[in-house]
Amino acid sequence: MSVGLLAVVDDILTAALKASAKTAGVVIDDAAVTPQYVQGLSPARELHVVWRIALGSLFNKFVIIIPLALLLSAFAPWVLPWLLILGGTYLCFEGAEKVTEWFGAHHAIDEAESRDERKLIFGAIRTDLILSTEIMLIALASLDPDFGIWMTLGALVVIGLGMTVLVYGAVALLVKIDDIGLSLMKNPARRVRRTGARIVASMPAAFRMIGIIGTVAMLWVGGHLVIVNLAETFWHGPYDVLHAVTNAIVAAGPIVVWVTDTAMSAVFGLILGLIIVGIVFKISGLLKRNRPDVVAEERPAPRV
Repeated sequence: MSVGLLAVVDDILTAALKASAKTAGVVIDDAAVTPQYVQGLSPARELHVVWRIALGSLFNKFVIIIPLALLLSAFAPWVLPWLLILGGTYLCFEGAEKVTEWFGAHHAIDEAESRDERKLIFGAIRTDLILSTEIMLIALASLDPDFGIWMTLGALVVIGLGMTVLVYGAVALLVKIDDIGLSLMKNPARRVRRTGARIVASMPAAFRMIGIIGTVAMLWVGGHLVIVNLAETFWHGPYDVLHAVTNAIVAAGPIVVWVTDTAMSAVFGLILGLIIVGIVFKISGLLKRNRPDVVAEERPAPRV
């Protein structure tokens, strides 16, 4: 029996490893998006926040995504593309909102609110829910359909746990690199101190770059999710354009095809996100003008 159990475990691990390879792009995106949520926090709180987000990611995968994905794939597979369209649209909105901030658009959120720990954690877990959904659905689609429910569940659990450890372990290392640099600066060896100083000096630029990569990742993943799942529901237009362009340059090699696919998905995501941003800000502006306190402030004072 022990030999049989080991064989089952080996089959699960092998299947999980093969399925994980197809999720690598989204995993990289997840690792790039998350560090921006801990920027601006005190160093003493960074690992605590990363830990809370990691726990939220495990909750997303094991309590929400895996059970729901297995149920829907068995009884209502037609629902999954619509959920992915909604998730992709939200990622496009978040990415486009950050792009507008780069160009000086301020969204009436004061600094105290934007650095509130609970809201940062909630926002990160909410974004992780969408990215983790794509990771687990790609993994589910990559598994052998004849694998069986329990073997499939075991493989998804392994993938979910492994991806969470990988992503948030990398994030924890990223946010503490500056502390490592400060520690090296106290070393008696001059060369080590210089290395530590270079690490500390490079971190602001590194985090700005991570923020840019994370925003582009949101637009790319969100745009690709919407394009692919629109084609599976009711509109093939964007997917047909993407497919035609990538087919036309296939002779240039897989790297060029991937870059083109990514760029077109990101542009689509940016356009869709900007449309959603405009609608949301217009509605929020109307609601703000209709608030009683705002109306009272705008009302002219009575003449004496």
